[in-house]
Amino acid sequence: MKKKTLPVYDITSFKDLGNDSDFYANDFRSHLQKNQGLILLPHGHDFYLSVLFTGGSGTHEIEFNSYLIKPGSVFMLGPGQVHTWKLSDDIDGYIFFHSKEFYDLNFTYEKVDDYPFFCSLHNTPLIALKKIALKKIESMFRDIVKEYQHNELMKFKKLASLVNILYIELSREYLPQKMRDDQNLPYLARVRQLEDLINKNFVDIKSPGKYARLMYVSEKHLNRMVKVSLNKTTSDLITERIILEAKRMLVFSNKTIAEIIDELGYTDSGYFFRFFKKKTALTPTTFLEQFRKV
Repeated sequence: MKKKTLPVYDITSFKDLGNDSDFYANDFRSHLQKNQGLILLPHGHDFYLSVLFTGGSGTHEIEFNSYLIKPGSVFMLGPGQVHTWKLSDDIDGYIFFHSKEFYDLNFTYEKVDDYPFFCSLHNTPLIALKKIALKKIESMFRDIVKEYQHNELMKFKKLASLVNILYIELSREYLPQKMRDDQNLPYLARVRQLEDLINKNFVDIKSPGKYARLMYVSEKHLNRMVKVSLNKTTSDLITERIILEAKRMLVFSNKTIAEIIDELGYTDSGYFFRFFKKKTALTPTTFLEQFRKV
């Protein structure tokens, strides 16, 4: 069976109202009607996506993890994350997305990656809102869509301000008070730097010590930063990135398992099979067979 290549979209794939900007917003029902041929199959994107569901149900699969969709579900996805939806006919809500530049160029000191739902790809992408919070957050999403659909003076400057306030409110919902007290912002920034390094080098560099040297810290201190920020080890981050790439290649490429193992930087297929099974409880072959049945 030939596998489909994974599409990766940019904002120009969703042009609306003649806007060629780094921003897009819509109510979810209209977005789905216009783009269901694109978004109902697994895909990635190069922008930051925020969606609030206010009606209907379904599942949202993100990087092979499945999340339930219900009213009050907010999903925050960063560039590079692969996802797909299974949605009921009465699904409803709001969606917007923007490039990194759209946010970062509008603010002097804040960066979009500073927000807790974007600062690490290992943080959960789901925020489950309670009724009181849902009412406030829905109003803010609605204001963003309304502003986008009208060409008023300083439209995109206002959109940036509305998005910034929404992200602050969502951060408060995302992090309970205890977690806010435990957050170490300098550590989070360094862990994000580590994740970027792993993302670029995981095929060639699999040693925590080498990443520590690239970041000019001791391996012990690097592990401490990762432990405080994510309750994981540096080795966990490296391993999880390798396994994720293996899953993506198994599902979305036409390469053989032997070719995938080679491209991931392994010379011993037996070792890789044991490594994959230890981390997923499945062999690569069984994983692919089970995914096709879903």
